[in-house]
Amino acid sequence: MPQFKHFPLPDVGEGLVEAEILTWHVKPGDTVTVNQIIVEIETAKAAVELPCPFAGVVSELLVEAGTTVDVGTPIIVIDTDPNGEAAPVNGSVEPERVPNLVGYGVKAVTAKRRVRVGAPAAVPASAAVSAAVAPVTVVPTPPVIAPEPETAGGYVPLAKPPVRKLAKDLGIDLAALAGSGPGGVITREDVEQAVAPAAAPVALAAGRGERRVPIKGVRKATAQAMVDSAFKAPHVTEFLTIDVTPMMELRAKLKDSPEFRGVKLTPLVFAAKAMCLAARRTPDVNATWDEAANEIVYKDYVHLGVAAATPRGLVVPKVRDADQLSLRGLAEALEQLTVTARDGKTTPADMMNGTITITNVGVFGVDTGTPIINPGESAILAFGAIRDMPWVVNGQVVPRKVCQLALSFDHRVVDGQQGSQYLADVGALLADPSVAITY
Repeated sequence: MPQFKHFPLPDVGEGLVEAEILTWHVKPGDTVTVNQIIVEIETAKAAVELPCPFAGVVSELLVEAGTTVDVGTPIIVIDTDPNGEAAPVNGSVEPERVPNLVGYGVKAVTAKRRVRVGAPAAVPASAAVSAAVAPVTVVPTPPVIAPEPETAGGYVPLAKPPVRKLAKDLGIDLAALAGSGPGGVITREDVEQAVAPAAAPVALAAGRGERRVPIKGVRKATAQAMVDSAFKAPHVTEFLTIDVTPMMELRAKLKDSPEFRGVKLTPLVFAAKAMCLAARRTPDVNATWDEAANEIVYKDYVHLGVAAATPRGLVVPKVRDADQLSLRGLAEALEQLTVTARDGKTTPADMMNGTITITNVGVFGVDTGTPIINPGESAILAFGAIRDMPWVVNGQVVPRKVCQLALSFDHRVVDGQQGSQYLADVGALLADPSVAITY
């Protein structure tokens, strides 16, 4: 007889509480194998592909694409033994040890649901069938499911979890709505129509209106991180304008050399290299303020974060041990990091435990800005656009390649003197790359 098993949404990051189902790669009736990619989800950090912990046949998809669900919520049912023999009528069945997934492990436990007092428990059709023929194994332990909201008269409005959340966010009482869906189920359209009368009509030209996008995933996480950083770390931002003509001349020379053939050698690579070198003289910018331990953590390595704009929002993947890379190695790492980020394939692990960050606002033609420090770090450098500008050289005004730098730092960790020294060192390395041999 069939052996139905539920696969709950796992925590694929540190402290993940929810994720959105982006795309299902399987459908009911499909045969799946252990570690086969079955679904793509979007967490607060990145898009992640989930492998299947079971081999068998897909019985049911419990969550539609586009739905945000909590960690521990079952998302798919797999029949792991569609052609097996019937389980014993009497006695218990020992739960199977579930194979480890690629990237994380799981353990088998038995699912439990709290039943609402005074009312029969609602059981999905698929769950009823599975209970009649075989035990249900859940991986890992799901949270206890709270009882459905009930009105004073005992009436329970019928609506899916995403619709309930929408109604809650909009302040709509589901009990006051008449559902237009099958069996009186309240739909998203029912909730949205309930909101519409409250807004005063506005005459707009054809094709003009508003567009609302839910705050979730990377955008939600970025917003919270920026708020936390801006209001917890006392920011100081200093600015420096430099002549980077020598750097640009060296770049042109290296691009034509055999050692750098096939490598994308951008000005950002030189700025990243300068940051790593300058951190040797001012290690404070590469340190971390540990509030819980009441300590400043100094790090003898540089995990360089690079702010990257993606279709899902801003992400900051890291170049691990960037200070150990040659100029060519750093160029290759930055190119791979950028491509991965823009394709939406940056993993949560790739965005953790950075030590200092660079943001290239110059790529958008912007001269400078006041960047917000990435949480957990003490400094971030904004690298501005390189422009042809008049510059005084040996008493003569001549056209030069000029760039602006902006360094924001956490004043709890970095004093003004240290921040100024670091910014000046980065500027000196870009204004005259030969200074690097003195470090």
